[in-house]
Amino acid sequence: MGMDGANCNSTISSVATNSLSFVGLLVLCHALHVLFKPFSQPRFIPEIIVGLFLGNWSLVRTQLEVDSNKLQSMKFVIDFGMTIYMFVLGLEMDASSLIRIPKREAIVAYAGMVFTFILTIVFSPLLHYGVSTNLRFYFAFSIIMSSTGSPLLTRVLTDLKIGKSNIGKFAISAAVYTELITILISCIGYAIFQPEGGFLFRGQQIGSGHSAILVSATLLAQTIITIVTGPIVLRWVNDANPHGKTIKGSHMILSVAYSVCVGCISPLMGFSPVLSAFVTGAFLPRQGRISQFVVTKVNNFLAIVFYPYFFVWVGLEARIGQFKVLEDQAWLRLLGFFAVEMVAKILGSLFSGLIFDFHWPESTKLALLLNVKGHLHIYLTIIAMKNQLITYSTCISMILAILFKIIYIPIIARQIIRRGRKRFPNQPLALQWHDPDKELRILIGFHGPENVPCAINFMEISKESGDPGMVVYATDMIQLTDEIAATLVSGGIDMVEVTDETVIKNRDKITTSLHEYIQDSEDDITLQRAMALATFNNMHQEIINLAEDSFITLIILPFHIGLPNVNNTHSGNDAFRYVNRKVLRNAPCSVAVMVDRGLGGVKKLISKSSNNTLNVVVIFIGGKDDREALAYAGRVAYHGRVKLTIIRFLVATDIENNSTRRTSQQIEEMKLDDECFANFYDKFIAGGKVSYQEKHLVNSTQAYSILRSLEGLYQLFIVGRGGRANTMLTVGMNDWEHCPELGPLGDLLSCPAFSTNASVLIIQQHDPKFEHGGYEIEFPAL
Repeated sequence: MGMDGANCNSTISSVATNSLSFVGLLVLCHALHVLFKPFSQPRFIPEIIVGLFLGNWSLVRTQLEVDSNKLQSMKFVIDFGMTIYMFVLGLEMDASSLIRIPKREAIVAYAGMVFTFILTIVFSPLLHYGVSTNLRFYFAFSIIMSSTGSPLLTRVLTDLKIGKSNIGKFAISAAVYTELITILISCIGYAIFQPEGGFLFRGQQIGSGHSAILVSATLLAQTIITIVTGPIVLRWVNDANPHGKTIKGSHMILSVAYSVCVGCISPLMGFSPVLSAFVTGAFLPRQGRISQFVVTKVNNFLAIVFYPYFFVWVGLEARIGQFKVLEDQAWLRLLGFFAVEMVAKILGSLFSGLIFDFHWPESTKLALLLNVKGHLHIYLTIIAMKNQLITYSTCISMILAILFKIIYIPIIARQIIRRGRKRFPNQPLALQWHDPDKELRILIGFHGPENVPCAINFMEISKESGDPGMVVYATDMIQLTDEIAATLVSGGIDMVEVTDETVIKNRDKITTSLHEYIQDSEDDITLQRAMALATFNNMHQEIINLAEDSFITLIILPFHIGLPNVNNTHSGNDAFRYVNRKVLRNAPCSVAVMVDRGLGGVKKLISKSSNNTLNVVVIFIGGKDDREALAYAGRVAYHGRVKLTIIRFLVATDIENNSTRRTSQQIEEMKLDDECFANFYDKFIAGGKVSYQEKHLVNSTQAYSILRSLEGLYQLFIVGRGGRANTMLTVGMNDWEHCPELGPLGDLLSCPAFSTNASVLIIQQHDPKFEHGGYEIEFPAL
């Protein structure tokens, strides 16, 4: 009993010590990440620094070297972690893309690979990366070095907030192509040659294992089995576990067991389990709930648990003290590994850039992004060193070079941002300054399917025939509740997918209706689906981020009070009202609030055979918001079934002369109003496209009377928000305080007491002083 108790205490002590050590490792990584945050360095940097430090700390190394079982256990954990890492990496890739016509990203990836392979295989023997002058080793070495660490690049660009930019998405896509091709080539090479035996043909030496033909045939059989049976098994599991319901544990076990069984076929013949896991994942269906669930959970495990542990193992194996600091050859290897691949990637990117007419600065930045190496490259470097294919000094040189290739990425990100800002020099994103030669990008918010008819008619009257087109970001404004949060799964770069059944049903209704309209429309309208998923306190930030990411010119938000229904005469959600307020206050572009009182009911407006017209009126008093409303009216005027009227309110001349002295700012605003209106008059009113009325008024009472007289004559009022700046013609209109955030006219017209069947569009122009401060810069050349 005494001996058993001692063993039990020793086991508990060992578990407690290991747990505390691991917690200390995570704390160190996090603390160093916080220190590096001002320099925009990704988490990869502190993780590898902490790992190299701890792995080469004499206290840690001595304890592990005394107990060889701990080192063996670490190696087992690392191999297991890399196996699931490769499985998920393959599962995130689309192997079928290899048989389709290559996209631009694929061409750029292939060009970079070819140039890198050529230069690496030329210079590697000169720099003596290998222990022996084995041509097959340098061939394999050049293939591996031609690839890009796509998971790490995705993670870094996402952290730096440029993952959604054109160049960021392009780089990530090209990196995926690069890694997919190089790993598949490596799999073929590993099935034929035996790296552990000096890259001889498999079976060439007695006792070296199965022949290359048998291993290759087994690998081919595994691939065919995966392609044939994988979709059947996963489709059955996905159908049995629809979105919105908890995945059954038995089905999860079945899916894992199937993947393990298939992945074990080729390793039985001597193939690498790590590469076998990639092949299995690459040829399994990447779509479907079970695949997305596995990718999300495994990536979380890798990021939180495995990567810090992985770099400690790297530090233990890569003995920094054996780097030959005094030897010129060691520094040449470090410089060569860094410079040769950089030059090769740049040449490949410039070459493909000439084909697709890319700007050379963007091609160069793209090449530098594609030069990133990841965890797989570090793992293979350690394995090559342990198998005496490369020396300790070469191994350390390669790890340091990989580290340096990550450090400069934030500098590239800043260059991308700086160059993007030069292309958009303080240009306000507003309709008044919109370039007619470029497509109009608008964001339309949806509370639910009830907003679809109004949104369709808004899109219908907003399009211009013959213009470059319109891009519509149809954005669902979804409150993040505990129930919905429990159903979230990863959906890609910095994105999530909601699997709640009610949300899915509503989104499908909206998508179907919008697609039906766009298919019937002859004009060039591009639909992009998006989602602002957040609590009501943070939903405005999601909308603002999407507007910045996509360079939206106009955001359309539904009024918080919807159409009257049977149960509630004027139902509404005050939470959406506060969301609208925050967007109006912080938006990086123009914003409009749509008060729908029947605009969506004008179903015949989009019918080609209909002769119905929509009567629209614009009330113009003055100010930047009214000028923005007039700019929008210029688009509406082109629609054949819209009868547009402009009513300008002017202060009577005698009253104006007796009024108080105007400031220079007011005089400047009046000049801008007159200039804007004169241009609109010459373009639309003089030619008879638009009706025009002019009202000379004395005070706001007369203005109110005019507005009341218009009730019933028009189905849509368009007005500028105007803020709280009262003029002689609007003073006192705020007394109702129904919705003061909509401005004096918007507040009055949106009040149910004014009208129950006239819709209102209240527009606020983007502040010209706003400077774009985001990171999501687009490059038209890409």
